[in-house]
Amino acid sequence: MFDTVLVANRGEIAVRVIRTLRALGIRSVAVFSDADADARHVREADTAVRLGPAPAAESYLSADRLLAAAARSGAQAVHPGYGFLAENAAFARACAAAGLVFIGPSAEAIDLMGDKIRAKETVRTAGVPVVPGSSGSGLSDAQLAAAAREIGMPVLLKPSAGGGGKGMRLVRDAALLGEEIAAARREARGSFGDDTLLVERWIDRPRHIEIQILADGHGTVLHLGERECSLQRRHQKVVEEAPSVLLDAATRAAMGEAAVRAARSCGYRGAGTVEFIVPGKDASAYHFMEMNTRLQVEHPVTEYVTGLDLVEWQLRIAAGERLPFTQEDITLTGHAIEARICAEDPARDFLPTGGTVRLLREPQGEGVRTDSGLSPGAAVGSLYDPMLSKVIAYGPDRPAALRALRAALAATVTLGVTTNAGFLRRLLAHPDVVAGVLDTGLVEREAAGLVVREVPPEVYAAAAAVRQATLEPAVPDGGWRDPFAAPTGFRLGGEAAPVRHWLRVAGHDPAPCDVRPDAAAGQVTPDRVRVTVDGVLHTFHRAGDWLGRDGDAWHVQDHDPVAATLRGAAGAHTADALTAPMPGTVTVVKVAVGDEVTAGQGLLVVEAMKMEHVIAAPHAGTVTELDVTAGATVAMDQVLAVVDPHGSTPDDTREEAS
Repeated sequence: MFDTVLVANRGEIAVRVIRTLRALGIRSVAVFSDADADARHVREADTAVRLGPAPAAESYLSADRLLAAAARSGAQAVHPGYGFLAENAAFARACAAAGLVFIGPSAEAIDLMGDKIRAKETVRTAGVPVVPGSSGSGLSDAQLAAAAREIGMPVLLKPSAGGGGKGMRLVRDAALLGEEIAAARREARGSFGDDTLLVERWIDRPRHIEIQILADGHGTVLHLGERECSLQRRHQKVVEEAPSVLLDAATRAAMGEAAVRAARSCGYRGAGTVEFIVPGKDASAYHFMEMNTRLQVEHPVTEYVTGLDLVEWQLRIAAGERLPFTQEDITLTGHAIEARICAEDPARDFLPTGGTVRLLREPQGEGVRTDSGLSPGAAVGSLYDPMLSKVIAYGPDRPAALRALRAALAATVTLGVTTNAGFLRRLLAHPDVVAGVLDTGLVEREAAGLVVREVPPEVYAAAAAVRQATLEPAVPDGGWRDPFAAPTGFRLGGEAAPVRHWLRVAGHDPAPCDVRPDAAAGQVTPDRVRVTVDGVLHTFHRAGDWLGRDGDAWHVQDHDPVAATLRGAAGAHTADALTAPMPGTVTVVKVAVGDEVTAGQGLLVVEAMKMEHVIAAPHAGTVTELDVTAGATVAMDQVLAVVDPHGSTPDDTREEAS
């Protein structure tokens, strides 16, 4: 076994790998960019090495800097986590050339299975059923479009070199193929450095089932059962569970054997996952989609139901050990479900968010585990993946696991950064999810009903109570407080009058809230607020001007209606300005000042946390201002461009506003 292992990743997966290294008595080496100098994974490792500036290309994705860090720290092996370099054959070869053990499969297996086109051809030869689609690598746009029309709409465009849903595009209208192919290539190139695409038949209402495999270097290949990953949004998994309610014992065994054949076909070694797409009405009609040659984000649910530490077995296999158990020894006990906590705002179409973690509560305990890279004070930016943590719950059966996970999500508090925790809690209570009637489109179909659009009145009441407590001066011991020293509603000889506070929750219109000081007294502490509204007591977590409850969070700020009116009267182009919906980087600028545009026309593309967002014209008109260029970094709500509607001029607009 190794003495020292370098973890070539960041965030929650680095923390998770370090946990197993510590349990095995292996010295851990973390790496970090300038943006992560005080990150949790850096503090939890035995030692840490700086890689370089914040951009991933100059730090976490730099093979040269990672290898230099390994040499400086005395590491004998490199664990790549998942993502980044975990499926990079060149990095695996570079590790070997530097005398380091790459904790993962061989570079040849990564190459083969990392190319989805070759992978399909290889496993088909091994007798594994595959999804109908295009054949051959390096297809031009025209060839891809022709293949799509031959297969029949709808189709799915997929990057050959990547995974995780990046660059995938579902196309239902053949007229949009050219535009969607261009967008898929651009996103694939940005995510994987390779814009090769393939096209596959889209199966409506499919289920996504994947099989975990382990293979040692001595010819043993085993499967550890399946995970159901059908709850997805934009092809990104959000909830995963093991086992799947869809499979019976015979189908589970058949899919497991198919996964083992797929792994053997590429000479696989280590932990990996074979992914299948399964028609919901016929589980036996499964098709191979791809093989992920790395540890999966959702591996904890398999760990719970098998009792195996997959990171430990990655390390043991990489060190040359044999698997000491057989397929018959693998049993699945109980049920486990995982939810991914991401920095995104469900109420704003899941746009990426950011900020500083001001209050953190992450559930841990019997049957509940949180894998996280967060710590109080951590800064969440737009440079890296939006996933912050994973909450995993285990129970003797699926209903028990669901209840435990919903409770754990309600207890999860991440104030300072808007997350999807509350949305996930409501998703797990959806009748179809509870019944196990799943498909990969369920989240998209039901998302609108699971998002809290309006701010509950008790949120304003709690925020107003905080403001009131802040305004009221403390009474000196044995002293006297001037009742007129603060806006407390004090009246001579009468009942105290309500005090009005104007408040604004991010993303919502400002609202007034009246507080009776006597009702608010004693309900505000540094980290909690309790208010009674319509006879019901509500309790919130609190951190500054953030409030949280049951996984949801609200950023509540003071609002001055007079100042806002003056700003609005003085401003120009208010309705015509295009602003950044989230912090990120402008990757494409399609227009110039003076261009005529149509309503809904894409003008710019902003990328944040590896996702592209098209900024479109709000109406037909003329581009009169363009305040950014490609490559520019922008803040949330920053003005990017202004489109004056046809029939008006900037001067006309200013005159109307005044």
